Amino acid sequence: MTKIDNPDVERFHATTGRLTGWLTVVLAAVVAAAGLAYLDDGFPAWLIATAVLVGVLGWAAMLRPALWVRDGTLVMRNMVDLVEIRLAAIEELAVRQVLAVRATDRRWVNTAIGRSLRKTMTSGRRPPPVADGKAATGVKYVDFVDERLHKLVEDARDAAGIRPGSPEQLALPDAVRREPAWLPLGLIAVAALVLLVTLIL
Repeated sequence: MTKIDNPDVERFHATTGRLTGWLTVVLAAVVAAAGLAYLDDGFPAWLIATAVLVGVLGWAAMLRPALWVRDGTLVMRNMVDLVEIRLAAIEELAVRQVLAVRATDRRWVNTAIGRSLRKTMTSGRRPPPVADGKAATGVKYVDFVDERLHKLVEDARDAAGIRPGSPEQLALPDAVRREPAWLPLGLIAVAALVLLVTLIL
């Protein structure tokens, strides 16, 4: 089910990458901890730094991505940025291996929601419609998210009185806002720098 923190925010839990992400982070932490414990016994410092970098990348790429809707805006938290797209400005969207959104003649993606390659190749139709933000019995969550996003976009377009791809849609102000995510960028940069230093020394 969709997690709703308040009436203005509708969150969708991730459907991809979580298990692999946690396994990556845990394995990296184990290697780094073991390396620190046996550093004086000749454990390579570069291997510890590599484990830390892999752990940071695993967290940023597979655990950090998220998706929610608030105040008529689709919010996509990605590996190193935060993208906010007005629902009415979305020209089209599709949930395949990742969520792909087209707005302002550009393509934006989010890896939190997606289908397996097999499901992507065999999926040939939209899922059954949803009502009141709830999935019908028997509908897979990723299909529910797909249909729910389409409905939110269509409702936003209707409220604004615009058609997809129309000049009015392309002229919407503040259609897309993108901000860098300084925390993962900083962690990746520091981990990469430490690895470089250990390789040089």
